[in-house]
Amino acid sequence: MIDVEYKITFFSNWHCGSGLAAGADIDELVIKDKDKLPYVPGRTIKGLLREAATMLQQFSDVQDTTIKRLFGQGGDDDNFGCRSEASFTDATISKEERATIIDNKLEAHLYTSIASTAIDDAGIALDHSLRKVETSVPCTLYGKVMNVNEDDVEVLTCAFSWIKRLGLGRNRGFGRCKITKNN
Repeated sequence: MIDVEYKITFFSNWHCGSGLAAGADIDELVIKDKDKLPYVPGRTIKGLLREAATMLQQFSDVQDTTIKRLFGQGGDDDNFGCRSEASFTDATISKEERATIIDNKLEAHLYTSIASTAIDDAGIALDHSLRKVETSVPCTLYGKVMNVNEDDVEVLTCAFSWIKRLGLGRNRGFGRCKITKNN
């Protein structure tokens, strides 16, 4: 078993939600760690990679046993107890960049809020439709998939390349990214 390190390079603002709001100011906040830095939860990465690997099955000879080893048994409650052999860390900013950001108190510069509203057919904003979403600026994050069977690395690496967008607003230009193997 080996660990596979990966890198997520964001090309546009992105938003992985915390489920929290900032009162009347912002409707959806970005998920942040204890140092107020953005990250992508490992469970989000696992879900995206599972979906990509499942799509790969349609175009190649990826086996169900590989999917189950990497991601566990998905779906119905009867099979829910089958856990994956692999585990997925959160994707975070590198230690060096993290230290620089914290030492220089730059955390606030990693975020911007974007307002949007629904427009009717006449081009007029609908009542009560103004929303503000906090997004993270483009950056690079690093994570690891641990305890990977060596025979499954190729499938995992190929699944990385299938992910082109991540997080909220993917169909509106947010979260454009590239995930690559980093070792």
